[in-house]
Amino acid sequence: MIEVPARRSAALPFAAVSAPAPSEHASWAAAYLVLVVGAAQAALGVGQALLALRVPSRRNVAVQFTAWNLGNAAVLTGTLAGITTLVDTGGALLVVALLLLRGVRTGREPRTWLLWAFRLLAAVLLISIPIGLVLARTRPGG
Repeated sequence: MIEVPARRSAALPFAAVSAPAPSEHASWAAAYLVLVVGAAQAALGVGQALLALRVPSRRNVAVQFTAWNLGNAAVLTGTLAGITTLVDTGGALLVVALLLLRGVRTGREPRTWLLWAFRLLAAVLLISIPIGLVLARTRPGG
């Protein structure tokens, strides 16, 4: 997965709009854009690039990229609009994108610490997705 530099700056409108009267959703959206959409995507992409035994096909990268970004767009839109089925759909797409990374493992050069960091990030994300889906259903107004 390749991180587009504009991803991190996408959080700026949320931060700017919510600065005068911050809301829970606007603050969450800004943090989500920076941490999940931007930083996690960049880390997963770099990890895949450094650890993959073979260069992933363009098709596989395109599917990962599309699933990750459509999933995040659905989670953001569904959360902000209060549409839990859209949040669920986004969560499912995120899981698909993460499962497409399952073949990443070290090649010739041992990078054990990097592999474990990559796996830890993927695991944290996989565990966080169902937690987020439950929170989307149980939070007040959700």
